[in-house]
Amino acid sequence: MGFLSVLSTAHKWIAERAACGDIVIDATAGGGVDTLALAELVGPKGCVYAFDIQQAALDRTRERLEAAGGHPQVKLLLQNHASMADAVAPEHSGQVAAIMFNLGYLPGSDQSIVTQPESTIVALEAALGLLRTGGILTCVLYPGHSGGDLEAEAVEAWASALPQQVGQAVLYRQPQRNAAPYLIAIEKRKT
Repeated sequence: MGFLSVLSTAHKWIAERAACGDIVIDATAGGGVDTLALAELVGPKGCVYAFDIQQAALDRTRERLEAAGGHPQVKLLLQNHASMADAVAPEHSGQVAAIMFNLGYLPGSDQSIVTQPESTIVALEAALGLLRTGGILTCVLYPGHSGGDLEAEAVEAWASALPQQVGQAVLYRQPQRNAAPYLIAIEKRKT
Protein backbone atom coordinates (compact mmCIF):
# COMPACT_ATOMS: atom_id res chain seq x y z
CA MET A 1 0.00 0.00 0.00
CA GLY A 2 2.80 2.48 0.76
CA PHE A 3 2.97 5.61 2.86
CA LEU A 4 0.95 8.73 2.18
CA SER A 5 2.67 11.51 0.24
CA VAL A 6 3.75 14.54 2.26
CA LEU A 7 0.89 16.60 0.79
CA SER A 8 -1.70 13.90 1.52
CA THR A 9 -0.36 13.64 5.06
CA ALA A 10 -0.64 17.41 5.52
CA HIS A 11 -4.26 17.30 4.28
CA LYS A 12 -5.05 14.37 6.59
CA TRP A 13 -3.60 16.08 9.66
CA ILE A 14 -5.47 19.29 8.87
CA ALA A 15 -8.76 17.44 8.33
CA GLU A 16 -8.34 15.95 11.81
CA ARG A 17 -8.17 19.44 13.37
CA ALA A 18 -10.32 21.74 11.22
CA ALA A 19 -14.02 21.47 10.44
CA CYS A 20 -17.00 23.14 8.84
CA GLY A 21 -17.20 26.82 9.75
CA ASP A 22 -13.52 27.19 10.70
CA ILE A 23 -11.02 29.82 9.58
CA VAL A 24 -8.03 28.47 7.64
CA ILE A 25 -5.12 29.86 5.61
CA ASP A 26 -3.26 28.71 2.52
CA ALA A 27 0.00 30.66 2.86
CA THR A 28 1.14 29.68 -0.65
CA ALA A 29 -1.84 29.30 -3.00
CA GLY A 30 0.18 28.09 -6.00
CA GLY A 31 -2.10 26.05 -8.27
CA GLY A 32 -4.93 26.02 -5.75
CA VAL A 33 -4.88 22.36 -4.70
CA ASP A 34 -4.52 23.18 -1.01
CA THR A 35 -6.87 26.17 -1.24
CA LEU A 36 -9.62 23.98 -2.70
CA ALA A 37 -9.07 21.25 -0.10
CA LEU A 38 -9.31 23.85 2.68
CA ALA A 39 -12.44 25.44 1.16
CA GLU A 40 -14.18 22.07 0.93
CA LEU A 41 -13.13 21.25 4.50
CA VAL A 42 -14.53 24.42 6.09
CA GLY A 43 -17.56 24.73 3.79
CA PRO A 44 -19.53 27.88 2.96
CA LYS A 45 -19.71 29.00 6.60
CA GLY A 46 -15.92 28.91 6.94
CA CYS A 47 -13.30 31.37 5.77
CA VAL A 48 -10.19 30.68 3.68
CA TYR A 49 -7.39 33.17 3.15
CA ALA A 50 -5.10 32.25 0.23
CA PHE A 51 -1.84 34.16 -0.31
CA ASP A 52 0.51 34.23 -3.27
CA ILE A 53 2.96 36.74 -4.76
CA GLN A 54 2.10 35.76 -8.35
CA GLN A 55 -1.10 36.75 -10.10
CA ALA A 56 -0.74 33.63 -12.26
CA ALA A 57 -0.97 31.48 -9.12
CA LEU A 58 -4.11 33.25 -7.93
CA ASP A 59 -5.62 32.94 -11.43
CA ARG A 60 -4.96 29.17 -11.39
CA THR A 61 -6.44 28.95 -7.92
CA ARG A 62 -9.54 30.90 -8.96
CA GLU A 63 -9.99 28.61 -12.00
CA ARG A 64 -9.69 25.52 -9.80
CA LEU A 65 -12.25 26.90 -7.34
CA GLU A 66 -14.66 27.84 -10.14
CA ALA A 67 -14.32 24.40 -11.75
CA ALA A 68 -15.31 22.91 -8.38
CA GLY A 69 -18.47 25.00 -8.20
CA GLY A 70 -17.04 28.23 -6.79
CA HIS A 71 -16.17 28.98 -3.21
CA PRO A 72 -17.12 32.53 -2.18
CA GLN A 73 -15.64 31.99 1.31
CA VAL A 74 -12.12 32.12 -0.21
CA LYS A 75 -10.23 35.41 -0.11
CA LEU A 76 -7.46 35.45 -2.73
CA LEU A 77 -4.68 37.84 -1.69
CA LEU A 78 -1.88 39.00 -3.98
CA GLN A 79 0.55 39.39 -1.09
CA ASN A 80 3.63 37.80 0.36
CA HIS A 81 2.75 35.32 3.10
CA ALA A 82 4.99 37.33 5.43
CA SER A 83 2.21 39.97 5.55
CA MET A 84 -0.49 37.55 6.71
CA ALA A 85 -0.71 38.99 10.24
CA ASP A 86 -1.77 42.34 8.76
CA ALA A 87 -4.02 40.84 6.06
CA VAL A 88 -6.10 38.53 8.26
CA ALA A 89 -9.09 40.21 9.92
CA PRO A 90 -8.28 41.17 13.53
CA GLU A 91 -11.23 39.13 14.84
CA HIS A 92 -9.68 35.99 13.26
CA SER A 93 -6.37 36.39 15.09
CA GLY A 94 -5.92 33.48 17.48
CA GLN A 95 -8.94 31.72 15.93
CA VAL A 96 -7.38 30.04 12.87
CA ALA A 97 -7.72 26.25 12.84
CA ALA A 98 -5.10 25.41 10.19
CA ILE A 99 -2.44 27.03 8.05
CA MET A 100 -0.77 25.32 5.09
CA PHE A 101 2.57 26.20 3.53
CA ASN A 102 3.69 24.48 0.32
CA LEU A 103 7.04 26.13 -0.37
CA GLY A 104 9.16 26.40 -3.51
CA TYR A 105 7.97 27.60 -6.90
CA LEU A 106 4.77 27.52 -8.93
CA PRO A 107 4.94 24.40 -11.14
CA GLY A 108 5.02 25.24 -14.84
CA SER A 109 6.15 28.82 -14.25
CA ASP A 110 9.37 30.77 -13.77
CA GLN A 111 11.39 28.63 -11.35
CA SER A 112 13.49 31.60 -10.32
CA ILE A 113 10.46 32.94 -8.41
CA VAL A 114 10.60 30.91 -5.21
CA THR A 115 9.69 31.32 -1.59
CA GLN A 116 12.55 32.80 0.42
CA PRO A 117 13.81 31.67 3.85
CA GLU A 118 13.63 35.16 5.37
CA SER A 119 10.01 35.87 4.44
CA THR A 120 8.99 32.27 5.16
CA ILE A 121 10.30 32.47 8.74
CA VAL A 122 8.43 35.77 9.23
CA ALA A 123 5.29 34.10 7.84
CA LEU A 124 5.69 31.07 10.12
CA GLU A 125 5.99 33.34 13.16
CA ALA A 126 2.87 35.23 12.05
CA ALA A 127 1.05 31.96 11.42
CA LEU A 128 1.82 30.70 14.89
CA GLY A 129 0.31 33.89 16.33
CA LEU A 130 -2.86 33.47 14.25
CA LEU A 131 -3.48 29.83 15.22
CA ARG A 132 -5.86 28.87 17.99
CA THR A 133 -4.80 26.44 20.70
CA GLY A 134 -4.89 22.97 19.11
CA GLY A 135 -4.58 24.47 15.63
CA ILE A 136 -2.10 23.07 13.11
CA LEU A 137 0.48 24.54 10.81
CA THR A 138 1.86 22.33 8.01
CA CYS A 139 4.86 23.16 5.86
CA VAL A 140 5.88 21.08 2.83
CA LEU A 141 9.56 21.66 2.04
CA TYR A 142 11.38 21.04 -1.25
CA PRO A 143 15.14 20.69 -0.69
CA GLY A 144 15.70 19.42 -4.26
CA HIS A 145 15.47 22.76 -6.11
CA SER A 146 17.94 25.62 -6.11
CA GLY A 147 17.69 27.39 -2.76
CA GLY A 148 15.14 24.90 -1.47
CA ASP A 149 17.71 23.18 0.71
CA LEU A 150 18.55 26.46 2.48
CA GLU A 151 14.89 27.24 3.05
CA ALA A 152 14.25 23.72 4.36
CA GLU A 153 17.19 24.04 6.77
CA ALA A 154 15.91 27.42 8.01
CA VAL A 155 12.37 26.10 8.57
CA GLU A 156 13.63 22.97 10.30
CA ALA A 157 15.88 25.05 12.58
CA TRP A 158 12.96 27.37 13.38
CA ALA A 159 10.69 24.43 14.24
CA SER A 160 13.40 22.72 16.30
CA ALA A 161 13.91 25.89 18.38
CA LEU A 162 10.21 26.32 19.08
CA PRO A 163 9.53 25.90 22.83
CA GLN A 164 7.43 22.77 23.42
CA GLN A 165 4.98 24.67 25.60
CA VAL A 166 4.18 26.85 22.53
CA GLY A 167 3.92 24.11 19.93
CA GLN A 168 4.70 20.48 19.27
CA ALA A 169 6.65 19.93 16.04
CA VAL A 170 6.85 16.71 13.99
CA LEU A 171 8.80 15.75 10.90
CA TYR A 172 7.53 13.40 8.16
CA ARG A 173 10.34 12.46 5.81
CA GLN A 174 11.95 9.71 3.73
CA PRO A 175 15.48 9.60 5.22
CA GLN A 176 16.87 7.61 2.25
CA ARG A 177 16.03 10.45 -0.19
CA ASN A 178 17.70 13.72 0.84
CA ALA A 179 16.22 15.76 -2.02
CA ALA A 180 12.65 14.44 -1.62
CA PRO A 181 9.96 16.82 -0.34
CA TYR A 182 9.17 16.50 3.34
CA LEU A 183 6.72 17.83 5.87
CA ILE A 184 7.05 19.70 9.13
CA ALA A 185 3.87 20.19 11.16
CA ILE A 186 3.27 22.12 14.36
CA GLU A 187 0.32 21.79 16.69
CA LYS A 188 -0.13 24.93 18.76
CA ARG A 189 -0.26 24.24 22.48
CA LYS A 190 -1.05 27.66 23.91
CA THR A 191 -2.18 31.06 22.68
